Amino acid sequence: MAVVYEKSKGLTDAELHYCPGCHHGIIHKLIAESLVELGLLDEAIGVCPVGCSVFAFKYFNCDMLEAAHGRAPAVATGIKRTHPTQAVFTYQGDGDLASIGAAEIVHAAMRGEKFTTVFVNNAIYGMTGGQMAPTTLIGQKATTCQEGRTVAQAGMPIRVAEMLSTLDGCVYAERVCVTDIPNLNKAKKAIKTAFQKQMNNEGFTFVEILSTCPTNWGLTPVKAVQWLKENMIPYYPLGVIKDQGLEVR
Repeated sequence: MAVVYEKSKGLTDAELHYCPGCHHGIIHKLIAESLVELGLLDEAIGVCPVGCSVFAFKYFNCDMLEAAHGRAPAVATGIKRTHPTQAVFTYQGDGDLASIGAAEIVHAAMRGEKFTTVFVNNAIYGMTGGQMAPTTLIGQKATTCQEGRTVAQAGMPIRVAEMLSTLDGCVYAERVCVTDIPNLNKAKKAIKTAFQKQMNNEGFTFVEILSTCPTNWGLTPVKAVQWLKENMIPYYPLGVIKDQGLEVR
């Protein structure tokens, strides 16, 4: 019998723990497929965050490490500098990266560390119960801003990809989403480009992926996707934000 579809060899057989409608599983799949297709799976070393994807080391079929909260870029820096031929990546959420780990990611990008960061932005803290994140939108409700985020109280949400793209060491930054097949294809292309540029020793590469959190948004998975399209994409526009160095697409 012909095999129509099979699970990526870049993933283990462990059952994912994520909530229904969460996009982490889809994003894991895209990273795993990219590593396999690029022939990098056996050379890959990933660094997990603290957050919803804290158990990502169970799911990727490559070497994985766990970092302290926000410190994945520092760990990845050490790994890449001691193993410069390996494909090193961090997988981080908006609390781990944009809040407690903001200094880590900024200085890694500034130094041009040659690893790839996949940043999952769902505009809220998922694992700890739905608190406001640095990426929470104006007017969006969370357990720590029950009337909705305001500029006066918390300032404007951080556009991380745009911020990092201003640093010379960041050679590639793109924002994508995984709401439908065309966008899945674009997201996978972005991930592969980021890894290719890393392996070309061009510098720091960054892919931001807009994601849903139906549980903490209080929406069904279907309505959460629609909310992302209507609210997140206008503030966090999709596309390549910075692309310099060798053309590898």
